[in-house]
Amino acid sequence: MRPYESTSAALGDVLRLSQSMTYKCAIGGIPFGGGKAVVVADPARDKTKELLYAFGNAVESLGGRYITSFDMGTTMDDVRTMGEVTAHVGGIDAASGNASASTAQGLLACIKASIRYLLGAGKSLHGIRVAIQGVGNVGGRLARLLAAQGARLVLADVDQKLVSHMAEKLGADLVGTDEILSADVDVLSPCAMGGILNETSITRIRAPIIAGGANNQLAYSSVGNELKDRGLLYAPDYLANAGGIIDLHYQLNREPRENLPAHLHGLGDILRRVYERSAETGLATNVVADEFAEEVVRRGRIDSAYAS
Repeated sequence: MRPYESTSAALGDVLRLSQSMTYKCAIGGIPFGGGKAVVVADPARDKTKELLYAFGNAVESLGGRYITSFDMGTTMDDVRTMGEVTAHVGGIDAASGNASASTAQGLLACIKASIRYLLGAGKSLHGIRVAIQGVGNVGGRLARLLAAQGARLVLADVDQKLVSHMAEKLGADLVGTDEILSADVDVLSPCAMGGILNETSITRIRAPIIAGGANNQLAYSSVGNELKDRGLLYAPDYLANAGGIIDLHYQLNREPRENLPAHLHGLGDILRRVYERSAETGLATNVVADEFAEEVVRRGRIDSAYAS
């Protein structure tokens, strides 16, 4: 839910997001297609029960072909409200908890895989410097996970009260939302808005690794080539943040929750293969990940992209 500038801007965003969701489901190894919906509204001013019901009724009209959950501008409580008019919602299983926790766990696995790939197999998170842009549902959870493993954090968020409290609690440094891109760190983790990586912004990045939870981090696909040319290791966003949709798969299909941690940890293994294929072929990591995902979609075999 965002106050998009125009209908065309909303349409462009939702098409990019739906493609990412398709790839995310494929490369994450779950038996779903991918879709996305956007609501053109300011969540701080326009969100009402009537609006949520209207969206819920739109979802219901699709007869189960689309399952919705929460994302930017919406909450689990909003999804519960939608669930009063449609059964086709996910992420509101109180026993399973917030799926953002799994997004953060999967992202942590990908950050670890990136560090080990670049700095050596035995490298731990202790002392690793990580800059997190956005400390909401995913970024905040990631910050706590990293701090618990000895990482040194630099945080930024538009919500100064939220980020100041978290920085104080975790012993992290604070910088502005623009300054975070040029922080002198080992890992830059974008966990806020998409489209932040463009031909101008990437010239400011000092971190050798980019691995974050935000959707659609690349302003356009060719930025992946520019990152590779600059020697920056980029974890394709829909792979790094696939933990949430994997969690929802376990919730919706009543899969054994004890299998979830291994599934999330496996995202790091897939990412390592993306890095290796990128090094072998000279292709950008986002192009390699797309090829892996498209292979799964084309063959209809969930495991087809993961063969060594």
